[in-house]
Amino acid sequence: MDSVFSKEQVNQAVSDLGITDLAAATIGQVVLLAQKLEASTGEKFIRMDQGVPGFEPCAIGIQEEQRVLDTGIAAIYPPADGIAPLKNEASRFLKAFIDVDIAPSSCIPVVGSVEGSFGAFVAATQRDAKKKKVLFIDPGFPIQKSQLQVIGVEWVQFDIYDYRGDALREKIESYLSSGEIAAIIYSNPNNPAWICLDEAELRIIGHLATKYDVIVLEDLAYFCMDFRKDLAHPFAAPYQASVARYTDNYILMISGSKIFSYAGQRIGVLAVSDKLFKSVSADLASRYGTSGQFGATLTASILYMITSGTTHSVQYALAAMFRAASDGLFNFVDATSGYARRAARMKKMFEENGFHVVYDRDTNNEKVGDGFFFTIGHRGMSSGELMRELIYYGITSITLTTTGSTHDGIRACTSRMTDDQFSVLENRLKLFKANH
Repeated sequence: MDSVFSKEQVNQAVSDLGITDLAAATIGQVVLLAQKLEASTGEKFIRMDQGVPGFEPCAIGIQEEQRVLDTGIAAIYPPADGIAPLKNEASRFLKAFIDVDIAPSSCIPVVGSVEGSFGAFVAATQRDAKKKKVLFIDPGFPIQKSQLQVIGVEWVQFDIYDYRGDALREKIESYLSSGEIAAIIYSNPNNPAWICLDEAELRIIGHLATKYDVIVLEDLAYFCMDFRKDLAHPFAAPYQASVARYTDNYILMISGSKIFSYAGQRIGVLAVSDKLFKSVSADLASRYGTSGQFGATLTASILYMITSGTTHSVQYALAAMFRAASDGLFNFVDATSGYARRAARMKKMFEENGFHVVYDRDTNNEKVGDGFFFTIGHRGMSSGELMRELIYYGITSITLTTTGSTHDGIRACTSRMTDDQFSVLENRLKLFKANH
């Protein structure tokens, strides 16, 4: 057997789906391509494309949702700024695992971090008429750039690979000094590279954000998942690294999707610094006919216009999960640590068959950790070529090109790997090696 799927089969499916450039395909397009080929051939893919949680949802959340649904809460609209139990527990959770003080009033529930970033982009780029662009510290989550396309906001970007440590200061300042940047966004741990910005780098970002009055959007979708450190203990060091220690110009995006495997219920929290929440913008006041207070505008004039609030029952679920974590009754770090074990095993298989990890080092030349994502390259192959070739061998992924990376390779997700698939992956990688 030369491959799992023939070039003709893949080309026909690509054509049928109207994908004009497979190298630039979105996650959604790759998912559809895999589903189409599986349906037509009966052969299953090793799915490394979409970051779907790979563990059972937290039972604490399910039980709480069931309890409150029985009270008839489904008939009642949720408050725009969130229910008090969730706001209180979000504030406490952030103190427990980041050691920062954010008032409950500054914690806003959102329909997952995707809605959160969408609303935050709108508010940040409308706060000051002179600042209209967003700076991406890449590689990053492709959907966030798609959101800016929807709202008509420009962005600039750079690949952090060559700008770790002190080099980060000059690079970021070269963009901020233009006076056009409204916000900086990054994920930590990083999607897709799994690199982790350290405290020194976050201090640089925070200081520059204050100097140039720029809002930092810190995407913490993979909260406490730097498994090289023991981050599992509430109210005890070490804590999740965060820019919140170094500036008052920040919005933290906390998601229930990965840390509690609660992705299907679409729940997260925007935690806005108290100072930023209470700040007043003349441009926001003029646009919305309000006082221009940042937090109130974000909540009532922007987020509420998107979803009219966040599902009532799931707010109670997230509050219960936050409470259990902060009380030390539910170790969400341990519950997700299986991703690291999967990543280590998958990386080893790839490396034994001629591949290499693209983003392989963190600051101070430390080996990058294992977790939800990792990056893979193959000598002489562009991102698009490697992604297409892997499809022939029944392995899906997305290209690093779509994440803003300047390096060739693909993003591999560990979440959907099951024990029975490792032998399949190994055999397919051996076949790939034999033919390359």
